[in-house]
Amino acid sequence: MDARDKELEKELAATLDARRELGEDYDAALVESFLEKVEQRLDTTVDRRVRRQLAEQQMVVARGGTRPGGRDAEHGFGGRYGVAVVTLVLAIPLSAIGASHAGLPGLLITWLGIVGVSTAHASRRWPWQRERRSTGDESDA
Repeated sequence: MDARDKELEKELAATLDARRELGEDYDAALVESFLEKVEQRLDTTVDRRVRRQLAEQQMVVARGGTRPGGRDAEHGFGGRYGVAVVTLVLAIPLSAIGASHAGLPGLLITWLGIVGVSTAHASRRWPWQRERRSTGDESDA
């Protein structure tokens, strides 16, 4: 267990102590406060990892190498599959939030947004279509 887990453990203990003192009336506020701290911790960790990975990619490109697969990962099957999985995972809490706050209209608007984002991502050109088009433009000129 590293130092951060101990900090989070202390925060949880403090939240539980506060719940015991304040009673059940403040459960929602206490849980929300604790979850915000967890979310901040996750954001910090993800930001650090993304910066490290970006720096590693920049070093590879600066040394004359190419990215894995010779193209951006988001354009390949794995990138599209990843977006689909993330979209479906996020659909669950977004649906719950939309339905709880606005009922059926909120749920429908949430799913329209999810479908819109997925459609926008899927409608992007495939890498080989982009390359063929740029090659075709050069031969026409």
